[in-house]
Amino acid sequence: MGKPKFYDFCVHAIPDGENTVEELAALARHFGYRGIALANHSDKLPQSKSVLSSTDGFEIYRGIELVEENPSKLQGLIGKFRQSVDVLIVHGGSETVNRAALENPRVDILNHPAFDRSSGLNQVLAKAAAENGVAIGLTLRPIVHSRGSRRTRLLSDLRANLDLARKYDVSLVLSSDAMSCFDLRSPMETLALAEICGLEEDEALEAMSTIPEIILAKNRPGPGYIREGVEVLEEGDYF
Repeated sequence: MGKPKFYDFCVHAIPDGENTVEELAALARHFGYRGIALANHSDKLPQSKSVLSSTDGFEIYRGIELVEENPSKLQGLIGKFRQSVDVLIVHGGSETVNRAALENPRVDILNHPAFDRSSGLNQVLAKAAAENGVAIGLTLRPIVHSRGSRRTRLLSDLRANLDLARKYDVSLVLSSDAMSCFDLRSPMETLALAEICGLEEDEALEAMSTIPEIILAKNRPGPGYIREGVEVLEEGDYF
């Protein structure tokens, strides 16, 4: 088994975050990541589409974190951005938004599902996530930045969702949710923090490596792909 390739699939750059794409990418590459997903919130996108360069052994993926409280409008945003991004995240936080995201197979990740006194997930939603291939995002920034009862609540919600994910075989994606370079953590530090939060080492590795690669493979098909259900076959490939 080769050395795992690590990804951070939720990084916010200017004007959503405090640093430029180039600054975040340089630090992430220094830390040893294979790639990051630029996932600004949909209400804080840059005026013009960024040119995302890649270098040998490191790539910046185009992502977005959709913010919309109306489930119908959220579905419209999913349709609007799906074809133009590598990683499509929904910012949850209510039962209706969480349900709309988890029941839509075009969504890659649901971040921040918790609300009020709920972790944001239940058995029905966990089953929907598994059936539709939507991963649950575990974001470290809110936990690292919180203290006291707030941190206790965040950890409790995370562990409740982790239990549901294990029971119903729901994929997990572990990310920094970085709003600045100070929020980025090296893969080894992220793994250590994940274990403190309750993840097993193999679960954390999968959430930073295997699942992100599955998402990329789904959204970046091979050269013979035209659209879902249609593929160009080379001569001799018909049988």
